[in-house]
Amino acid sequence: MDGTAPEIKRGRKYDQVVAGARKVFLSEGFEGASVDLIAKEAGVSKATLYSYFPDKRVLFVEVAKEECARQADRSLQVDRTDLPVRDVLTGMSASMMEFLTSEFAQRIFRICVAESDRFPELGQEFYMSGPQLMEDRLSEYFTLACERGELKIDDIRLAAQQFESLMKADVFVKMVFNVVKTPDQGDIDRVIAGAVDTFLARYGV
Repeated sequence: MDGTAPEIKRGRKYDQVVAGARKVFLSEGFEGASVDLIAKEAGVSKATLYSYFPDKRVLFVEVAKEECARQADRSLQVDRTDLPVRDVLTGMSASMMEFLTSEFAQRIFRICVAESDRFPELGQEFYMSGPQLMEDRLSEYFTLACERGELKIDDIRLAAQQFESLMKADVFVKMVFNVVKTPDQGDIDRVIAGAVDTFLARYGV
């Protein structure tokens, strides 16, 4: 790719194409997801598919961006910032773990890592629409909590990255390497409690 953003057509069958591509990418991976399979699943012709997306990489990036943004946006909604900081962090952690342990997040993570050498833009786009969005949302809340005297943080962005990393202990890593297929809720709760305790031990007031 030449570094310029390819033009993506958004028309009547855009959502149909993206939905079909999402299903095929998750079941077949990036390499195994042929344009023929995607077009068939989406119920459109190859010509129609290409009229929306110039190549498979662009389509994959769009699928990953849309789903990550949707999941991250849902996961990091903070409806009650007036609650104690521990309660807010615990609620956000539960939502983050729901996303991190989802089939979508696991499969897309593996695809991005597998294809990152050949197509670095895949990993870059995934980071921008997933992890970075989570960091942005966490940073917004941490800034508010610091202004109210509930947290004391010198480097907000670093703290957001650290909290996100704490959520990936144990369960996430085991799922990535197929040690665990379906996580036990007790293990998830243990990760959440440990992450919140560790974070507050460092930044709590």
